[in-house]
Amino acid sequence: MTDYRSIKYKVPTLNLDGTTEASPVEGEMWYDSGKFYLGTSLSFPGTWSSGGNLGTARWDLAGAGTQTAGLCMGGYISSPSEQVLNVTEEYNGTAWSSGGNLGTARNALAGAGTQTAGLCMGGDTGSLSNVTEEYNGSSWSSGGNLATARRVLAGCGTQTAGLCMGGWDGSASNVTEEYDGTSWSSGGNLATARHDLTGCGTQSAGLCMGGDNGVGAANLSNVTEEYNGTAWSSGGNLATARENLGGCGTQSAGLCMGGSGGTNVTEEYDGSSWSSGGNLATARYGLVGAGTQSAGLCMGGYSSGASNVTEEYTGGTGSYDELFTASQGL
Repeated sequence: MTDYRSIKYKVPTLNLDGTTEASPVEGEMWYDSGKFYLGTSLSFPGTWSSGGNLGTARWDLAGAGTQTAGLCMGGYISSPSEQVLNVTEEYNGTAWSSGGNLGTARNALAGAGTQTAGLCMGGDTGSLSNVTEEYNGSSWSSGGNLATARRVLAGCGTQTAGLCMGGWDGSASNVTEEYDGTSWSSGGNLATARHDLTGCGTQSAGLCMGGDNGVGAANLSNVTEEYNGTAWSSGGNLATARENLGGCGTQSAGLCMGGSGGTNVTEEYDGSSWSSGGNLATARYGLVGAGTQSAGLCMGGYSSGASNVTEEYTGGTGSYDELFTASQGL
C-alpha cells in the first residue's frame, strides 16, 4: 500500500503584485496570504508604476505615441483661471519636455499617431471644433477639417491612416471618419452613439469602449465595438461602465484605465473580453493613454484638481485561479 504521508511537496509563494520566488509552471499550485492558487496560464496582472510628471497639469487632453516616445497635447485647467491649452509635451520614457504648441488651443480633443508623426482632431475651443493638426516632431501644421465638428470624441491609427469616432456634436454622436493624411471621409457609424469614450488600434482594426450615450451617470456605457475598416461590430463589454477614461493598445490587446468620477480601475482586452488589470496608483478621470497593453502610458486627468501624474504600465503575463484558503485544508 502506498504511503501518502511520505509524499512531500513544497508549495511556492505567489506574490500577487506580479513577482514570484520561483518561476511559475502551468498547473502548479501556489500560495499567497493564506490562500492557495493554481497557475492556469503562467501569468500575473499588470502593474502601474510612477513616471515623470507632466510639466503642465491638465485634464481633457489628447495623447499618442508609445511608453518611451509619448506625446500629449491640449487640455484644460480651471485654476488659477479657466484656460484651454495649446501646450504639447514629449516623453522619452523618463521625463516630459516641451514640444511645439498647437495652432488652435483646445480641450476634449482626440489624438493618434506617434511622437514624430502625430495627429489631433476635434475638441472644444469654447465652441465645437473640426480642426485637425499634424505633428512632425517639432511643430504642428493644419490638416484637413473634420466633416463633423465635435468634442469628447475618440481617435486612433496613424497620421496617414487615422480614425475618429463618437463624441458630442449637440448630442451623443455615432459618426466615424477616416483620415488619409490629407482629408477625412465617412466611415461606418458606431452602433451605439456616445461621447467621452476612448479608442485604440488602427484604421482597419479599431477598438472603442466606454463613454456616455446620453447625459449623466445613468447613461454610462460599458459598450465595446470593433472596427474592420468598414463597419463596427460588438465586442465584449467592459466590466465597469464609465466615461472620461483613457485607452491604448490594439484591437486584440487593448487597455483602458481610470474614468468616471475618478476611478483607478484598469481593464485588459484580449480581442473578445475584458479582464481586470492592475489599478492605477492615482484614481482620476479626463486622463489620456498611449502605448500598448504590455507597455502602456497614461498622463494627466483630474484628481482633486488638474493632475500632472504620469504612470507606466507593465502588462501581466497570464492568470491564476484561487483554489482554497489554508484554513480549509487540503
